[in-house]
Amino acid sequence: MHSPHDPYVRVRGAREHNLRGVDVDIPRDVLAVFTGVSGSGKSSLAFGTIYAEAQRRYFESVAPYARRLIHQIGAPKVGEITGLPPAVSLQQRRSTPTSRSSVGTVTNLSNSLRMLFSRAGDYPPGAERLDSDAFSPNTAAGACPECHGLGRVHRTTEESLVPDPSLSIREGAIAAWPGAWQGKNLRDILDTLGHDVDVPWRELPAEQREWILFTDEQPVVTVHPVRDADRIQRPYQGTYMSARRYVMKTFADTKSPTLRAKAERFLTSAPCPVCGGSRLRAESLAVTVAGRTIADLAALPLTELTSTLNATSEAARVLTEDLKSRIAPVLELGLGYLSLNRATPTLSAGELQRLRLATQLRSGLFGVVYVLDEPSAGLHPADTEALLTVLDRLKAAGNSVFVVEHHLDVMRAADWLVDVGPLAGEHGGRVLHSGPVADLAKVKESATARFLFDHSPVPAREVRSPRGELKVGPVTRHNLRDVTAEFPLGVFTAVTGVSGSGKSTLIGEITEELPGVGRLVSVDQKPIGRTPRSNLATYTGLFDVVRKVFAATDEARQRGYGAGRFSFNVPGGRCETCQGEGFVSVELLFLPSTYEPCPDCGGARYNPETLQVTYRGRNIAQVLDLTVEAASDFFADTDTPAVARSLTTLLDVGLGYLRLGQPATELSGGEAQRIKLAGELQRIRRAHTLYLLDEPTTGLHPADVEVLLRQLHGLVDAGHTVVVVEHDMAVVAGADWVIDMGPGGGEAGGRIVAAGPPREVAGVAGSTTAPFLRRALATP
Repeated sequence: MHSPHDPYVRVRGAREHNLRGVDVDIPRDVLAVFTGVSGSGKSSLAFGTIYAEAQRRYFESVAPYARRLIHQIGAPKVGEITGLPPAVSLQQRRSTPTSRSSVGTVTNLSNSLRMLFSRAGDYPPGAERLDSDAFSPNTAAGACPECHGLGRVHRTTEESLVPDPSLSIREGAIAAWPGAWQGKNLRDILDTLGHDVDVPWRELPAEQREWILFTDEQPVVTVHPVRDADRIQRPYQGTYMSARRYVMKTFADTKSPTLRAKAERFLTSAPCPVCGGSRLRAESLAVTVAGRTIADLAALPLTELTSTLNATSEAARVLTEDLKSRIAPVLELGLGYLSLNRATPTLSAGELQRLRLATQLRSGLFGVVYVLDEPSAGLHPADTEALLTVLDRLKAAGNSVFVVEHHLDVMRAADWLVDVGPLAGEHGGRVLHSGPVADLAKVKESATARFLFDHSPVPAREVRSPRGELKVGPVTRHNLRDVTAEFPLGVFTAVTGVSGSGKSTLIGEITEELPGVGRLVSVDQKPIGRTPRSNLATYTGLFDVVRKVFAATDEARQRGYGAGRFSFNVPGGRCETCQGEGFVSVELLFLPSTYEPCPDCGGARYNPETLQVTYRGRNIAQVLDLTVEAASDFFADTDTPAVARSLTTLLDVGLGYLRLGQPATELSGGEAQRIKLAGELQRIRRAHTLYLLDEPTTGLHPADVEVLLRQLHGLVDAGHTVVVVEHDMAVVAGADWVIDMGPGGGEAGGRIVAAGPPREVAGVAGSTTAPFLRRALATP
């Protein structure tokens, strides 16, 4: 029977970013996976078009106040979309969460636990019931008064403030003091106060040393400065400030990251002596459940927390059952090794997204489209199965699940596949296939089909011989207990293991100080900048050269424009409405603020006069709008070797589709990491370098992984060492050496389960990785 409701989401004429008037129909109530090489346009279709339109319709239904902002938020470039339900997006936001944000706050599990203590906790005799707020370190009612709910106190010690006591005060014994005039001023004041500033620090009496470093007094004295004979001497009123006071004030008040970092060097951080690091006040810690305080329970791994809750009293049954049902989806996603008090900044992007996913499972929404951004990122193949179960449950609850994904197992599990391509940037933006997975095999130009249906084994590669080894450890940190590892030098090593097994902790111990390292380059996935001002061209140094090229044109010379005129970071050539950002920030009530194109320059970032200067027929804004690939052609036969080298390395790591002026805020973690790698590759290295990469293939299509691996293996062939933390078994299968951590996550991990060439590790019993590695190597 034909349903009056159209069961498809129908997109017509999508032109967002590089999409070329795309028409596509996707059924509702299915798991639909969007695939394609990096930069092909799949995110522009899933997030930039489908989700953006659902969000715009939501705003249309909101109060007139919000509607005033609609024209600023802008509609996606699309003809029309029909059959679109409300949408929820779970993106891999690279936000910088604060130290107060934790697993408990992200999942709202902390609220349920606080409620349990407030309503059903065991209170000391005569104590009055506390509100649930009193169990939160982030509220005035609950925070420990000594450390303000941070759990740690920053202190200064004589050793940290005066690292070399053989120096006199005049020679700079008090290293924490400012330099230049300010430091001289403090020394002159001490001299005026009668302290000897010329004897070695250690010879000063103890009470004097104590006063100079730690006093809270701020005496004002008249200083008669001793300066060169030819300068006028004028007495002045000087106020003394102790070294501790100066460090604390700088640390708390300065807006300069450099000064703050300098102040931090003189501080020692220790658990708060009053609350013992539990962050809560004494009254809150006097309440227990199952004999433990809320701080004790928040420190337990979630698997242990669940079993502890089983031992609670009958009175607490309703609240504990609710809490356990909320923890269940987190355990199901393989995150049982996390504790509620684990700080959000220490989580990987994949862990954070799975926590959000677990929260959605409990929300009980139905009839919505969930748009997910690579939920398998940072997942060991063993955990991907659990992820698929969760996606199936979201679908079974009556939702449509649209996933942007590179993981072949997730593609195989899809009901519907939308393949975008064939290549990246301007060579992409077309839908090559929208239909059942098996039918993609017939699409000749699809880069995805080649990997999805090719079952030939990885060709056996000659394993390189190491030139020595690097010994790391013994390490006792997080879940590692006395672990020692040997990393071979001059080869390609992959560190594997399930999430939380201790991989990142182990490679975090590799430092330049270790014998055999030489130069260390750690390439992580942190953003290359936090605002739209920072972009690909500024980060790689390409922008400096391009500005000089424009300043050297005849037109720029006639007008007297120097290279600075072509910078959007300083007044002069930039558009002053948006101060050269190209975007203005739109503040939304109750919602996160959003960036929108500037109404005056339309996103060009420059004022009209600057844009009148052209080089080879393009102005500076048009050059910044070129993709790396197009720019490579544009600058091909010019005399700019620095530009050519920069662009070639970006092409070599598979970033040809990015625009030169693409804001850092639009780049994924994987893209940021590959930009840093390209920055490294363009430096010519002769001495041995050890490259450390944390999951470099995250967010990469298998075709792009091949391109990246060519570069990494090239570094090893040039005599360097490469160590990667990796979940992609195709990468691990091509390594020379594998160190497998595990066997589980959290307390169940933290050991080296196997170490050796890939074929050896694939045969180790008790390794969670081995069966997946065997499949990649296609060994029986």
